[in-house]
Amino acid sequence: MDYILKTIGLRKSYKGNVVVNDVNMHIPKGAIYGFVGPNGAGKSTVMKMILNLIQPDAGDVYLFGEKVTDHNYEIFRKVGSIIENPYFYDKLTARQNLELHCEYMGFSNKERIDEVLQMVDLRNVEGKQIRHYSLGMKQRLAIARAILARPEFLILDEPINALDPESIREMRTLFRRLNQEDGTTIFISSHILSEVNLIADTIGIIQHGKLLTELPIEEIHKRQTEYISLQVDDTAKAAALLKQIGIANFNVLDKEFIRIYDSNISSKALSKALIESGIGLESLGRKQDTLEDYFFQLTETEGK
Repeated sequence: MDYILKTIGLRKSYKGNVVVNDVNMHIPKGAIYGFVGPNGAGKSTVMKMILNLIQPDAGDVYLFGEKVTDHNYEIFRKVGSIIENPYFYDKLTARQNLELHCEYMGFSNKERIDEVLQMVDLRNVEGKQIRHYSLGMKQRLAIARAILARPEFLILDEPINALDPESIREMRTLFRRLNQEDGTTIFISSHILSEVNLIADTIGIIQHGKLLTELPIEEIHKRQTEYISLQVDDTAKAAALLKQIGIANFNVLDKEFIRIYDSNISSKALSKALIESGIGLESLGRKQDTLEDYFFQLTETEGK
């Protein structure tokens, strides 16, 4: 397989604490790779090592089949990125900041600036100094800067931070367009699993610096199972009733919710049995596991 990115045994420690532990990552050309994990899991550290912003204690990074070293920085001309909080020259305008980025990257097509400002909906405020921008506007500008030089590989660390729901939807559409029309390979990290589920075709899950798995999103969808979600006022009493009426395949999540993994049960009969037993039924519905469910199943198993 043709990989845009491959890492072998990446490891990084700070003050004796291992923050990235033997990460072996594979991102195929043309993929949208979702890198998910809780805050502090090591996502940004991995991305910084890929971009050669920090040095790993051990391991290697390969971009476009070439090992990343201190001497082949030219390879990063084909990469666009957002890492953690974006920084700009606050007293300059959006256009001036993007012009400087063109100079830095050796990218001569200044007409592209108008195009990317339009893509991120900043055309009407491009002349305003950055110090007057909201956090959401700065995030949009960071995305514009990342895609300005038409990168083959786009690395986006929490790119939807500070964006409102409408802006998130617009950026999701933009990322799909870059991937499908321009062939851009995208590596996107996020702790918002529902968003990753909507855009990624490959998933990597990291926890405590360790890459637990990476697999196609289709494989996760195949593992998703249907269940009945119960919200009741007394889960102990409800669990006893379920056992009494012959239902064994269920899981008590907390003080309110129970999941029943037997799809042959009649919802009408179940609700009747609960009510007749004096159990307060707040909600009952058929649902399906999500990426979030798979994530927690995996991380809880790993943590035991």
